Amino acid sequence: MARYFNGKEVELLAPVGTFDIFETVIHTKCDAVYLGGPSLNMRMMRKGYNFSYEEIEKAIQIAHDLGKKVYITVNNLLNESDLEEARSYLQFLDRVQPDAIISQDFAIFALIKEMNLNINIHASVMMNVHNLEMIEALKELGVTRVVTSRELDLQTVKMLQTTSGMEIEYFVHGDMCSVNGANCFTSSMMFGFSSNRGKCLKPCRWEYRIKKDGYVFPTEYPLAAKDMYMYEHIPELIEANITSFKIEGRMRDKEFLTMLVNSYGDAIDRYIEDPIGFNRGQDRALLSENRKRDFSTAYAFGKPGLSNINRRYEGTGKFYSTGKVFSTPTEEREISEERISSLKEIFATRDETATHPDIKPGELCVRVNNMDQAKMAIVEGVEHIYLSGDVFMPDLPFSKKDIETLTTMKGKSKIYLGMPRMMNEMQFDQYDQLLSHNKLDLDGLLVTNVGAMYKFKKYGYTLIGDFNLNIFNHLAAKKYEEFGAERLVASLELPIVNFKALIEHSEVPLEVVVHGSPVTMYLEHDLYDNSDVLQPIAEEDNKFVDNQFLVLLTDKGENPVYRDHHGKNHLTLAKELCYLPLLKEMSHAGVSHFRIEGCTYKTDELRTIIQAYKQALAVPDESERIFAEMKPVYAGYTLGTLQF
Repeated sequence: MARYFNGKEVELLAPVGTFDIFETVIHTKCDAVYLGGPSLNMRMMRKGYNFSYEEIEKAIQIAHDLGKKVYITVNNLLNESDLEEARSYLQFLDRVQPDAIISQDFAIFALIKEMNLNINIHASVMMNVHNLEMIEALKELGVTRVVTSRELDLQTVKMLQTTSGMEIEYFVHGDMCSVNGANCFTSSMMFGFSSNRGKCLKPCRWEYRIKKDGYVFPTEYPLAAKDMYMYEHIPELIEANITSFKIEGRMRDKEFLTMLVNSYGDAIDRYIEDPIGFNRGQDRALLSENRKRDFSTAYAFGKPGLSNINRRYEGTGKFYSTGKVFSTPTEEREISEERISSLKEIFATRDETATHPDIKPGELCVRVNNMDQAKMAIVEGVEHIYLSGDVFMPDLPFSKKDIETLTTMKGKSKIYLGMPRMMNEMQFDQYDQLLSHNKLDLDGLLVTNVGAMYKFKKYGYTLIGDFNLNIFNHLAAKKYEEFGAERLVASLELPIVNFKALIEHSEVPLEVVVHGSPVTMYLEHDLYDNSDVLQPIAEEDNKFVDNQFLVLLTDKGENPVYRDHHGKNHLTLAKELCYLPLLKEMSHAGVSHFRIEGCTYKTDELRTIIQAYKQALAVPDESERIFAEMKPVYAGYTLGTLQF
């Protein structure tokens, strides 16, 4: 089955969570379905859902007999312990031949190549594909379709498709996140459940108040996005060269999905049949009556601002698909002596199959937000200094003159120019202009996406892959190395066993974020808008950061939110991540580069932290003593996902 409008293919892609639901939905007005197998997909939280091997094979046969397609979600990030299972699963899929798999982890690409399998690959929305350079890089890996970032508007999507020729899949209806794809680590840090492995406990749906400038604002649910709704914009989706119209909802029941898919399918058919007389709103009332939240077109027509935030039907504290409570506001776990002792014991065990690295003196890396921090880091002898590509206001971006000043005075320090987490074509042009027309004495680039590696490798700079690449396994690390990365930062989301396994198995040098308040939510949505439009309900100073910075407030703590000079928001931990007591054990495990996330600190505060880590790296046996003498700048110290 296929639909066409002026020669453009139009595919309606429906979700199915169980074989029973599949048997109904496959007979609706969809052209294709997507589903998950027994493991390695992003919907593993609900018992009784997903498909067995036998059911996958049967579903593919039924769909193909009807002229429809089946896509299998193999879209989890994979731990080292998942790789053997992935091998056998991919061999099974190669045999039963779904029309494609949907993936986010580069290990899947590596395994398909290693085993010479014939499987089409679609890049998951969790790859956060948002620029032309990423698409061109993914083409080299054999990707035949990308699910674009949820933050892209239709005109940008059209440009990407027209320029690259890549098939585009775009979410048109359902549950949306307010955080950029694969850039939310909060659930992992608080509960040990990764949103990038399908186990998010949805802290974005909690009730928060906002504080800024000494005032409290009545925001209720400031991170809770409305549901996507593009039913009335079928013409614009087709005009944007989108091939596949994707409906979210693998946890929805068959009655709801039947209604929803048939409404969208009918609208597409009516538009193809009579584009001039097309009634956009024919099923508007039906869809509205059956909505789970209020509706929004999200970023399809530009930045939606506060209109994208849900105020009604929120705060139930439940997953809509199960009715179970997902989580309530929770304090980040404090470091304890017992946990430190437990982690030391785990580090002391050795995997005999792992590489046994030579122990090298540890080198310190620091991300800085301004010139004062950078100059101080040089004076303190920091080996690797990263100039942030997402400078937090009120500081200004690093200029060409700043770079020249720092590289002139750097001594034995190495200076790297950072890039924004999300890069549009204008930003690629800006960096290209700077790097191609100037002989900068930079030691490297801190890159945030595979497109930047693909684009800037030609200039010969050392490329360091930042932590948002979310490296979980050695095969993914190896793939990034093939694109030019010489060092990568281990994922912030790895629990201790998986963290240790990655360190032991990776042939690519790894860096670890050991201190600071790393950004755990990266948002296109601007929370600062709330303080511009709402009337305050109380006066209260921030507890740990200056009042000029916005904080999200619950009864469990305050999470600072920084706005960068691109307008993006960066939500950080309330506490400081601190691995200082474990430096010796990490060094013995194979870690050679230790990162401080320094952007949020005042220069004197950052100097104190740098000096502590320099002392500990020089004499690792003194790490615990040095830690005992330190005092936190913010609400305390946490081990993040190493708590779990």
